[in-house]
Amino acid sequence: MEQKIHQGRNVKRFREMLNIKQEALAYDLGEDWNQKKISMLEQKDVIEDNLLKQISAVLKIPVEAFQNFDEEQAINIISNTFDNCQQPASVFYNSTINQIDQFIKLHEEKIALYERMLKEKDEMMIRLEKLIGK
Repeated sequence: MEQKIHQGRNVKRFREMLNIKQEALAYDLGEDWNQKKISMLEQKDVIEDNLLKQISAVLKIPVEAFQNFDEEQAINIISNTFDNCQQPASVFYNSTINQIDQFIKLHEEKIALYERMLKEKDEMMIRLEKLIGK
């Protein structure tokens, strides 16, 4: 039995992962949208392609993510891969990885993430100022 992917639930998951409120998504989608319409949208099994494209552009997530992401399959893959973490830790040890390089790479990624977050905060402030100015 093939399980159907719930596109509305996927929109909600990704929106929440990005820490975006329904009101903010509604604002970004246009004047025809409000929090209640977003809530109803997130309950739909299938969302029209043109609307998915709009949401994709606003959230900056590929349309395919909404159409193909299945949480149960992801959980099954993770649980089957790690087998409840009962393997010895030495299995995961790889001496060819330079840990200092990995640490520096993670640090640089963290800085880039903070910079993106600051930019998004500034963009949100501009949108809020526009909204208040109306």
